[in-house]
Amino acid sequence: MISYVKIYGPPLLEALKALEKVAIDMPEVCIMDTTIQSLVGAPEIPGAGAGFGSDISFDTPDGVMAFFGEDEIPEERCDTIISKSGESLGEYDFFFEWFTKPDMAQVEDLIKRIDETLAPIGVKYTLTTK
Repeated sequence: MISYVKIYGPPLLEALKALEKVAIDMPEVCIMDTTIQSLVGAPEIPGAGAGFGSDISFDTPDGVMAFFGEDEIPEERCDTIISKSGESLGEYDFFFEWFTKPDMAQVEDLIKRIDETLAPIGVKYTLTTK
């Protein structure tokens, strides 16, 4: 199952980064967002920094930690945090892909985490789980 997030209003990038931070502490999901999707498969340009064609690679723990701006992500989490399913974002900005079918309490916990994370940023969102 996947919980898709559509974000309304700026600052979109700040909201995406905040949702990425939520996912770090949720080992039951992997994620994809428009920023990650734009970097997957982009040619590497050494020293370009975060962005299109950057030298960040999602194939190594160091690359994952560099992208997330974290240096304390457990190595096994680095291997599982980015979705490898090939699912498309479609009209959405972000998704949480569940490793096993979530129960209602898990989905409610995700909503609570998203609410708490996005409220200070001031964006609105919709969540669709299917």
